[in-house]
Amino acid sequence: MSSVDLDKEKKYNKWIVALSIIIPLAVAILFGVNLRKLGFDVEPLTFLPPIYAAINGLTAVVLIIAVVAIKNKKVQLHERLMKFAIMLSVAFLVMYVAYHMTSDSTKFGGEGFVKYIYYFILITHILLSIVIIPFVLITYVRAITNNIERHRKIAKITFPMWLYVAITGVVVYLMISPYYS
Repeated sequence: MSSVDLDKEKKYNKWIVALSIIIPLAVAILFGVNLRKLGFDVEPLTFLPPIYAAINGLTAVVLIIAVVAIKNKKVQLHERLMKFAIMLSVAFLVMYVAYHMTSDSTKFGGEGFVKYIYYFILITHILLSIVIIPFVLITYVRAITNNIERHRKIAKITFPMWLYVAITGVVVYLMISPYYS
């Protein structure tokens, strides 16, 4: 591997660190801001949860197809699918924040053992959705800087985490959807 590739990769590291901090902080801050409670006349975007849950499901499918594509040496298809998966994740995040800025949070109404399962899935989903940000960014940068061996190594970690986040996003939605008002 040439030093040029490593130099290019290093140039992105500041952005990776910054985005890995800024994105979760911005989401946390905006999650706590309810525009309606602040006096803004906005309609609750209550139609968004099934849409962003579907986007999570689609992301999971795209990730799986992308892995199959690269295993079949369809590099360009893999690249396009991975860029699409990133775009889907960004779209999810924008809709998720918009929903929570305009709507009251929904409380999970399940009881007993199912409540513990729900909270386990929710907490692991949230934690890994924060952890996955730098992994996706590093994996992407290693691909675009042509550091393919290093890309492969981290992709083996990134893929299952990202897939888990996408799938559990759908599961969380399905479990809480009966309690939406």
